[in-house]
Amino acid sequence: MMKLMKNGQRVVFWCAACCFPLSLSLVQAAETALLQVTVEPVREIRIASQIKALGTLYANETAVLAANLTETISEVNFSDGQRVKAGDILVALTNREQLAQLDEARTGVTDAEQQLQRARQLIESKYLSRQELDNRTREFNIAKARLRAVEARLADRLIRAPFDSVVGLREVSVGTLLSPGMTVATLHDDSIMKLDFSVPEVKLADIHPGQPITARSRAFPEHVFEGEIAVLDNEVDAVTRSIRVRALIPNEQGLLRPGMLMTVYVESEPRQALVIPEGALLPLGKQQFVMGVTERDGETVAGRLQVQIGERTAGMVEVLEGLVRDQQVITHGNFRVSPGQPVEVKVVEEVRP
Repeated sequence: MMKLMKNGQRVVFWCAACCFPLSLSLVQAAETALLQVTVEPVREIRIASQIKALGTLYANETAVLAANLTETISEVNFSDGQRVKAGDILVALTNREQLAQLDEARTGVTDAEQQLQRARQLIESKYLSRQELDNRTREFNIAKARLRAVEARLADRLIRAPFDSVVGLREVSVGTLLSPGMTVATLHDDSIMKLDFSVPEVKLADIHPGQPITARSRAFPEHVFEGEIAVLDNEVDAVTRSIRVRALIPNEQGLLRPGMLMTVYVESEPRQALVIPEGALLPLGKQQFVMGVTERDGETVAGRLQVQIGERTAGMVEVLEGLVRDQQVITHGNFRVSPGQPVEVKVVEEVRP
């Protein structure tokens, strides 16, 4: 039993002796293995500061059609959502009396014109005095004025489209008795849409007419609408300390409608800037660092560099100080690297457009 124990002890001792060189070789291999990292070069691209706001759409022109007298509708010449041209007759009111007056006025003009022509012939033959000719001329002018008055009263019974537009929901029917101010329909010129939004007063210097904008709507999430700033309001709101801005957006496809809410993006201060991936940053308090790689004595060595950053956009960060173009920074593995540590560059990320 003692012998077995001794043999057991010898066996145990032999196993430990055999494993010790193996563990030592693993430690040495781990010490000699280089940490693999991914790097990307510092790029120079065109960037711009971005102002984001919410805006409301309005039609380029809007008209609420209404009657200016009390009369019954005799014709309705449009349907809901119809596109109409400027001058199209949309609604006709009862006008039998006015048509009769129109015939009477036209007859009066014709008769007065004939009397004037006859008077001119007689004045040449000296059978008529100059005073009589003046009287005939005055009667002719009065007849024409009466005709224009009847035509104006008749035109008041025709409600026309004031501009090219799309008609909203029809709110009247044939036989409806209209009264002054009663709405017939609402027309919108939606060929160009007005997008009104507000920006803070501190951004006033970054906004100017002619500046391009982009806008998105939740109704069409895949569509980006482009336009430009048309005008800025002439005063800053004393309560919100913001200024109202109006942009114009072409609407050839007719997707946009008045009243829609849109997210507006305005780019300002366009410039060429150095950028790195946001994942390369190593924040330490209020300071920012990156891990760069350099060649030293035939080895690739990591080094910590302090940088000053600017704008952040689309996963990229603007670098104001601390780096130069094409300098390589570690984007993956940077949190595990110590300054001066040799590393192995596993992947150089492709430069994105």
